[in-house]
Amino acid sequence: MRALATLLFVLGLALPAGAQVLEDRPVEFPEKLEIGISTDEIAISSDFRGADLTIFGAIEGYDPALLAQSKYDIVVALEGPKDNNTVRIKERVFGIWVNRRSMTFELVPESYSLSSTRDVETIAEPAMLNGVGVGIQHIRLSPIGYVGDGSKLTEFRDAFRRLKESGGFYQRDPGGVQFISASLFKATVKLPANVPNGTHVVRAHLFRDGVFIAEKALPLRVMKTGIEQMISNAAYNNSLAYGLFSVLLALLTGWLASVVFRKD
Repeated sequence: MRALATLLFVLGLALPAGAQVLEDRPVEFPEKLEIGISTDEIAISSDFRGADLTIFGAIEGYDPALLAQSKYDIVVALEGPKDNNTVRIKERVFGIWVNRRSMTFELVPESYSLSSTRDVETIAEPAMLNGVGVGIQHIRLSPIGYVGDGSKLTEFRDAFRRLKESGGFYQRDPGGVQFISASLFKATVKLPANVPNGTHVVRAHLFRDGVFIAEKALPLRVMKTGIEQMISNAAYNNSLAYGLFSVLLALLTGWLASVVFRKD
């Protein structure tokens, strides 16, 4: 009897745990997303003025009834290389504007071009977009070593987004994704003229009636060519020598200018 009671007790503890595992299992959706780009590498030169990148894709396993009701939405983003980014706020001190406060955000995209079937804010709830990290307002901005109240954090986050958008690094195009057949779609994202060098990621997200259900990503390499590439490599790989050479070149240029334009 004691052995039976022990067995029942163990089963009684195990069953709820098993049920909890089943409840926590993620929901699987039949829809899948496939995308393709015409090239996986873009070379830019000194006369590069920006370009449009076209992405084609398809929804597999879709529900025709939901598609006919326009329940599917697609958001495509071109994310630039990630790096720590510091935002500084100037304040007036004795009549002079100086940097007084700063905040560094960890590993954020240097560039971000967004295209969607409609305004991202109308596709899903903010909590859903925050969880996926889709949209300029919902990119994860995690401060490094920040201790303080949320008001200052919001101020710096807003300033970061404003500076990125005004500089052309962050762009959005509601309506830039269009269905060209029942399940095929075409999206256009923009590469700014000052697109950063490195590996970018083309990331497509599929939403069904406001719920995120699938994602697909492809790498895209952006590289400088010619003398721009040589200068860029020298600046990053031999920064000390590059700095000394720049100073010497500036001194030499100034001396030559003084000689040429000297009035006797």
